[in-house]
Amino acid sequence: MTTTLKARWAMDEVTLGAWCMIPEPLTAEALGRAGFDWVLVDMQHGCMDYETALNMIRAIDTTAATPIVRVPWNDPGIIGRALDAGALGIVIPMIQTPDDAKRAVDACLYPPKGRRSFGPVRVGMRDGPGYFMEANERIAVIPMIETPEALANVEAIAAVPGVDALFVGPFDLSIALGLPPGDNDGKPAFDAAIAKVSAAARSANIATAVLSNAKVAPLRIEQGFRMISTTTDINALSMAARSDLEAVKAATQKGK
Repeated sequence: MTTTLKARWAMDEVTLGAWCMIPEPLTAEALGRAGFDWVLVDMQHGCMDYETALNMIRAIDTTAATPIVRVPWNDPGIIGRALDAGALGIVIPMIQTPDDAKRAVDACLYPPKGRRSFGPVRVGMRDGPGYFMEANERIAVIPMIETPEALANVEAIAAVPGVDALFVGPFDLSIALGLPPGDNDGKPAFDAAIAKVSAAARSANIATAVLSNAKVAPLRIEQGFRMISTTTDINALSMAARSDLEAVKAATQKGK
């Protein structure tokens, strides 16, 4: 068994990932084979339904990457289905309070640590009868911090038993702070929010995570983030296609 993300974070390792918005298992597999530590299937803002997400997880399982799912909401039904499909980490959006975080933990973990229902049909085929005994230690519970209420409660959210990382959603967090969506480093309110989340995670001895890109990721590493996305499938595809097109156009113009 490979070292889990949780174990790597405990050793202060940086884990880099890719984000899937396109509903396509082949794309998820390609990202997994690119060498990322984890690949996330985004069921909140991505374009995939559950069956497609299941097949994307199966595709990621053919690679060395860890399959992660961002669920649409803090709902035990979809969280349980994502885990039963084989996700080894769950990113939960719009967590506001410690009670929200506790509900997320309950949905992700089996008793006595949580209240997850037993029925690992697909993941049981992948991992065998030992899955139940190992699941709670392997699954990462990752609430998102992206609202003023979450910021106000971030220390208490981080302290909830079973929470493994705090995920900064820079777009919604920026909007909540009265800033345009995106990375707003250098703006005092944004910098203060990043610092507050990081301090809360360090105090609770858990990791910090963030949606990022190749340009900003080095800064996030310096800030102590240990789960960092560097690209999305749709951005990588668009940028590569645009680069190739511009290269051909430029070469054609030189030949005239």
